[in-house]
Amino acid sequence: MKLNLKLQPINTWLETKNEPLLIAGPCSAETEDQLMATAHLLAKTGKVSVLRAGIWKPRTRPGEFEGIGSIGLTWLKRAKEETGLPTAVEVATAKHVEEALAAGVDILWVGARSTVNPFTVQEIADALKGVDIPVLVKNPVNPDIQLWIGALERINNAGITKLGAIHRGFSSYEKTAFRNEPMWELAIQLKTLAPDLPIINDPSHICGNRELIQYVAQKALDLDMQGLMIESHLDPSVAWTDAKQQVTPAALSELLDLLTQRKPEIKDKDFTDKLADLRTNIDKIDDQIIQKIAERMQIVQKIGEYKRDNGVTILQVNRWDQIMNKRSAFASALKLDLNFTGKLLELIHSESIRKQTDIMNDKKGA
Repeated sequence: MKLNLKLQPINTWLETKNEPLLIAGPCSAETEDQLMATAHLLAKTGKVSVLRAGIWKPRTRPGEFEGIGSIGLTWLKRAKEETGLPTAVEVATAKHVEEALAAGVDILWVGARSTVNPFTVQEIADALKGVDIPVLVKNPVNPDIQLWIGALERINNAGITKLGAIHRGFSSYEKTAFRNEPMWELAIQLKTLAPDLPIINDPSHICGNRELIQYVAQKALDLDMQGLMIESHLDPSVAWTDAKQQVTPAALSELLDLLTQRKPEIKDKDFTDKLADLRTNIDKIDDQIIQKIAERMQIVQKIGEYKRDNGVTILQVNRWDQIMNKRSAFASALKLDLNFTGKLLELIHSESIRKQTDIMNDKKGA
């Protein structure tokens, strides 16, 4: 079911000719000179749509730099006057909202640590009632799409129709190359539920290092996200926060030149006809896959009944190992990704276990 959000198209609330839409600036506003110099260099590239800077910085542990505070808003105001770039800041309290609006900030965003708390989001939403300003909502720290949706709905219910989402990845106990796992499927799910909702990708926080930013940014554009938020600092080596994931304005400009901007669709008849044919073939195969899974589950049901009648446990580990080894080898021979195959088999196996459990718990002959 689609989300019932009242939205304005992004091109009606943000005037920019840059493709992709780019929100860039330092992780933290540290000094007036640092912010001004970075802002001018970013504006000089001609590729930045919005200047961002962290004013209030919620940190994991106390004692770390937690933002310069309200004085940074005056620096942002000056940067906007001198460069012409609209500005954006993160807000986490009603007071932040009030101060940012009073300073003429153009775009607000709700951070991942705030999105995870409905009380915090509601406080921000209440402070936004009667205000006409674009608001972006980052995904929560943990992979919970309902929290993300709930935050968007709370802000939208406050009357904010210039609304967008920011995909910045999710925390995970597993150590990977990413600071925050992209979990692209959750962003795709949100896009499916709210096709008109602009989604901005934040490769800086996904990567945690500048080396992977181009890769993640390109994938985001290939998934038809509406823009990027990338942290940029005059000299990342001396940045007070998140030094490893920031890039210089010059490096940012070079990175953008390497990205390929693709169209979501084209109106060429030959292309659309060929695409329609290929999609028809996929639809037929999908129907066959579902039919075969249904046939498999019918056999699973018979196995469950047979095990029940003979007092045999549901799970036989040896049998499951045989399935995984045999199917994985077959999938590998067919050039299928083993990680994908494993997840698919585990999903089918879980459903098989569920069906057999229902049968086991049902009285014989009932």
